[in-house]
Amino acid sequence: MHFADTLMVRLRALGHPLCVGLDPHLDLIPPIFRQGDMRPGDPATVEAVERMGMAFLDRVAGRAAVLKPQIAFFEQLGAAGMASLERIVAAARERELIVLLDAKRGDIGSTADGYARAYLEPDSACEVDAITLSPYLGRDSLEPFVSRARTFGRGLFVLAKTSNPGSGDLQDLELKDGLVHEAVTRRLAELGDRLVGPSTGWSALGLVVGATYPEQAEHLRDLAPRSLFLIPGYGRQGADAAAAVRSFVRGPRGLEGGLVNSSRAISFPDAAQGATDARTWERAVDAAVDQAISELGEAVSA
Repeated sequence: MHFADTLMVRLRALGHPLCVGLDPHLDLIPPIFRQGDMRPGDPATVEAVERMGMAFLDRVAGRAAVLKPQIAFFEQLGAAGMASLERIVAAARERELIVLLDAKRGDIGSTADGYARAYLEPDSACEVDAITLSPYLGRDSLEPFVSRARTFGRGLFVLAKTSNPGSGDLQDLELKDGLVHEAVTRRLAELGDRLVGPSTGWSALGLVVGATYPEQAEHLRDLAPRSLFLIPGYGRQGADAAAAVRSFVRGPRGLEGGLVNSSRAISFPDAAQGATDARTWERAVDAAVDQAISELGEAVSA
């Protein structure tokens, strides 16, 4: 199956573009899951993170199309943390969640090929459906990922205009033909044309475009009309649902054009922070998921 076609079928059926981020901040994990002093080097910490991660999958499976684990929070736990990530990813895929690994890889030659093999090939230790990438080492650094995307039906989301306040330090620098993030988008749109899905016309090579910069997102949509956008910045980072989908276009079931990510607002809702029992935590997470689904569903049906 083609990644973009598979994703769009799921999103259209659900009626919203929510992508749920799993960023297990150690200091935010609620009492119900905490073990010991939660030091990164303590094996009990890995157990706590994995217990929360697995429980979280049960709250979002069937309600969101995509789970986006952030690899850094597992890397900080060492080899045991990476093994835990592998188990959580496998469990998510068993629950029919599309897994988008937030790793922002970007390197050249055999190193890029190693990263692509590690995550995008069938039966790899941490097989995922899509991955985030950095484009700043050039198009040749993306080719190993593009090759796997075409061969194995994977998705790629490449940094273009990110949601963080300092994104403009480099991404907004002026060039002869526009800004850096515009130049990146033009070049990636050309590459993305090689990965367009036969059913939906959307490309499996997408862009990371922050909801905190909606005007730029609209402009980038003009430059990359076939690219799916992964949109961070909704929720805790300040952007509302309307801003998050501003770059979407009219599709057969409403506005479409990518994924809107929410991480901390769903993984760590305020009502779950002091939770000492499963029911309290489940209700808090369910309410956060419900709110995001409602807001984003209304935004794409407007």
